[in-house]
Formats: sequence, C-alpha cells, structure tokens
Amino acid sequence: MLSPRRFLPSLSLLSAFEATARLGSITAAARELNLTQSAVSRQIAALEAQLEVNLFHRERQTVRLTSGGETYAREIREALKTIRTASLNLRANPMGGTLNLAILPTFGTRWLAPRLPTFLAQHPGITLNLKTRINTFDFRLETMDAAIHFGHANWPGTEMALLRTEEVVPACSPQLKARYDFREPSDLRQAPLLHLTSRPDAWERWLAAYGAGAESVQGMLLDQFATAAQVARSGLGVALLPTFLIEEELSSGQLVRALDLPLKSEEAYYLVWPFERAQHPPLTAFKQWLLNETASFR
Repeated sequence: MLSPRRFLPSLSLLSAFEATARLGSITAAARELNLTQSAVSRQIAALEAQLEVNLFHRERQTVRLTSGGETYAREIREALKTIRTASLNLRANPMGGTLNLAILPTFGTRWLAPRLPTFLAQHPGITLNLKTRINTFDFRLETMDAAIHFGHANWPGTEMALLRTEEVVPACSPQLKARYDFREPSDLRQAPLLHLTSRPDAWERWLAAYGAGAESVQGMLLDQFATAAQVARSGLGVALLPTFLIEEELSSGQLVRALDLPLKSEEAYYLVWPFERAQHPPLTAFKQWLLNETASFR
C-alpha cells in the first residue's frame, strides 16, 4: 500500500515548483526564493521523484510545463494561496476569531456595511473578511464560513436562517416619470424596462400581479442592483428595486416611484452556512447579532 506521505510533498518543494511554473524560469524562481539555481533544480527533481511524474520538459536552458504539470501548478498555486491566507488570518487574530463571509454586493455595501461597526465594537476579537458573490457556490470548494443569500431556502448541504423579506417598487428618474406620465401599470410597458440577470422574471411577476400583461417583456440587462439604480437615476429606464436598498435615492429625489405599487418578493434574504461550521464561534456571534438586527424586517 502506498504511503499517503508520498502525496504530501514539503512546502519547500512545492514553493520551488510553483515559482518556476509561474515565472517559467529556474533562474527567476531562484531569485524570488533567494536560493541558488542548483537548489531550485534539486527541489524540482526531488518533487518529480516523489510523485513519479515529470512536471517539466527540459529544453537546453529553459523549462516548459508538461500538460500534467500545468494542471498541478494551478492546483498547487490555489493550495499555497489558501495556506498564506490562513496564516495571515491567524497573525491578524491569534485567538482564531476570523469569519469569512460571502455577501451580495448591494446588500453588503448599502445595508450591511453601515451596521458592521456596531458588530465589531461588540466583538473586538473577531476579524471579518468579506467577499462579494452574486450566485450561489459550493462551500466544499470555497473557503467561506457563511454567506448572505437571496432566494429560496434550498441551498443543499447547508443550514439557513431567515434574515428579512423585501418589497420591490418600479423606480425611475423624475424626468422619465414626467415624460411618460405613468398612471396605470400597463403604462410602464411604454418605457424602457431595466432587468437584472439574477432576477430575469422580476418584471413578468410584477406586471402579472397588477394585470398588465407579462408577455414579451424586453429591455436592458444589468448584473447588480447598484448598477440598475444608477442607470435608472440617469433616466435610461424603469427598474424594479428593493425599497430598503434605495432609501437614500428616494429621500433625495434622485429616484421616484414610477407608480406606488410595491410587490413583496417571493424570495428572501438568508444567512447560510455549511453544517461543519455551525459551531464556529465567530459565526455564532455574527448570526445572533444579524438576527437581532433584522428582527423587525421578518
């Protein structure tokens, strides 16, 4: 039976391989690692001997990755990145209080970020790392402790906590509203309608809910609420936007309700985490705080 240690090369061997693969040169790798060329060459040879696979083609004074070496280099680069990130997190917080959280861009910047100072003041030992995500992902492949998700409660392999619901409203610039003089839901179909890639049927739902005919709805396609809000402010169309995310624009008059006809979304916002992270202390603290913050919105 082959020893598992064979497939766990030392970091020095992997670092020499990764640097050479990335830079395409043993000389450049040696310079980056502050080693001699011969030392790097020996480390690469030792790695190939341990794996019993050739990782490079040797061509006179140059090296070129084999096809297997290219795949291995990509995977090792990600593994070394994960180790570096873990080490940085540990150094930043030796008590291990780091929470890696995936957030929705507009929800994160407009609703969550202004409230985070309160959480961090209450939990000064926790380091919070944020990464924006629009679509769901696989927690088995991503080094995330939790995510804020908009949709239905059907993310396999996870636990979920309901945060809040939302209402969307058709919003546009004052000038566009004056130009089209909207009076009935069907009037909106005469104006350009702005669509979000993450909610492709949002306009169909709204129009159907108000009996305006939901067939053949077309218009500009955008990928984020913040972009849709900005395009609507510029007078280029009407966007269906969550009222709680555009409070500032509505208050300042940069956006107005094309018609005061809100519609409660079928989906909701959830905090989601994989089963194995359920007892992670920073996540437990963040979940309790977030549920308290959203209690009045459920």
